[in-house]
Amino acid sequence: MRTLSTRRSHPLAGLVVLVLGLVAAAGLWSALAPKPAQAEQYTARDVEAGRELFLIGCASCHGQNAEGITTKDGGNYGPSLIGVGAAAVDFQVGTGRMPMAQSAPQAPRKAPEYDAEETRQLSAYIASLAPGPAIPAEEYLNYKDVDVEGLREGGEFFRTNCTACHNSVGAGGALPNGRYAPTLKGVSAKHIYEAMVTGPQQMPVFNDDLITPEDKRNVIAYIKRVQEQPNYGGLGGGGLGPVVDGVFVWVLGIGGLIGFAIWIGAHGARSKKKKA
Repeated sequence: MRTLSTRRSHPLAGLVVLVLGLVAAAGLWSALAPKPAQAEQYTARDVEAGRELFLIGCASCHGQNAEGITTKDGGNYGPSLIGVGAAAVDFQVGTGRMPMAQSAPQAPRKAPEYDAEETRQLSAYIASLAPGPAIPAEEYLNYKDVDVEGLREGGEFFRTNCTACHNSVGAGGALPNGRYAPTLKGVSAKHIYEAMVTGPQQMPVFNDDLITPEDKRNVIAYIKRVQEQPNYGGLGGGGLGPVVDGVFVWVLGIGGLIGFAIWIGAHGARSKKKKA
């Protein structure tokens, strides 16, 4: 008993307990933390083919080693792509935002310049440069399997984090300095997921530690379900909100009534003149 009591009062006993506690906590986090939604596995041939495509179509702005090109005034022709991951390339190239047709505050969505295989090869090359967000696995894109509870949770996440820019139904909206939040209508589940994990342009990053892959799938399911809903009240006005709906009413509704009233007045005046 005396020996045990002596060891308990050893000066290093507290430090040992603290270290053991930290090790145990790290082990639990490693086992229970949400796993990133990784899917793609690339070969050396994919990486080499992607580098060739990159040198031809991307290096003039992003540099020969994807390190970016800085201008004399401190800006850049194209930012560094080291560490952005395969998901960023798949999103930007797959939605046609890259390569850009011309310099602008924001890259618009357009028809892709590269096909699916070329996009995959470009993603493989950028992913080989440094760790980054991967293209999501199919299991996190199958939003049709989400139940009612998942839809409810996805709606809460979307309304809390996304509606300030994208509107309550994902119709998009204007932002300062010539930028805008694009509409989510017609955007694939994969590209919505990739936008969340990469934060393109002014969008914040929602990594898998902040919003788990399952929660991202719920958000996607909510977006798709909202877009499938019919406009029970009649003309939806693009779902852009009450301000835009009010403009439609004033310009088309009241404006049309005023125009019709003017026409009636003018037509009545002409009739009286003829009778006279």
